[in-house]
Amino acid sequence: MPTQVLIYNDPVPLNAQNHAELCIKPGTSFQFAASINSVPLTAAEFAQASASYPIVFTGEGDNIVPAAILGFGKEENVFVDAEGGWTGSYVPAFLRRYPFVFSDETKDGQLILFVDQAFEGCNFEGRGERLFDVEGNHTGYLKTVLGFLQEYQASFARTQAFCSRLSRLGLLRPAEANWRNPDGEGQRLGGFLTVDREALKNIDDGELREMFANDELECVYLHLASLRHIEAIAQRAADRGSEAPEEPTVAQALGKIMDVAEQGDVAIEPGEDEG
Repeated sequence: MPTQVLIYNDPVPLNAQNHAELCIKPGTSFQFAASINSVPLTAAEFAQASASYPIVFTGEGDNIVPAAILGFGKEENVFVDAEGGWTGSYVPAFLRRYPFVFSDETKDGQLILFVDQAFEGCNFEGRGERLFDVEGNHTGYLKTVLGFLQEYQASFARTQAFCSRLSRLGLLRPAEANWRNPDGEGQRLGGFLTVDREALKNIDDGELREMFANDELECVYLHLASLRHIEAIAQRAADRGSEAPEEPTVAQALGKIMDVAEQGDVAIEPGEDEG
């Protein structure tokens, strides 16, 4: 499994033989996300995410993705409290997938479902939800998990098309934010992309109508409005007693963004010895 998957410490391919008795007891703690300061977003999440988090774009060329900034420190998420509670108004889908994730592909191009064995809710003692029934078939719980992950993959594919349009039309530009901390010292955040309002005004009518029709124009304005939260995140960090890194950039803040697999069919690993 790729090492750049942010929150997964011991991911293994799920299969009915090795995990016949595996149960998942869902928890309410987000301690697993306490040291990540950003997560990828899909365009479908912009409306809810923009109420709490700055949404920016990162990457270049055909690999541009939207992301929610959760903190400025290298390993700090200001939306996870000391007890592991989530203090934001919306939990990004990237985190709600945990402890499951699609990664790698079979020879037929199917995505393989992984589970993070390090998740505290993983157990073989019957606590929580079983993944397989006594005959080795998917339980209702596992079917729900697979449905959610497939929906996420499809949404991310649509988001990539949105980002490709922004790039093709030359609407993204490097940007930075400036604010003052509670001590009155100037702070700067750079290294990210935002939509250029003036460039947006100059795109042709056909592109504009198409963006309006598929809700991409709405996403653009939700993104721009969300940037007001940058100062609020700085205030949250100050309230926690955090020290801002010198001249932080979103490149630092985003750290290692997961290389999300393309949409495809689903495969659960066949039963085999993992050695």
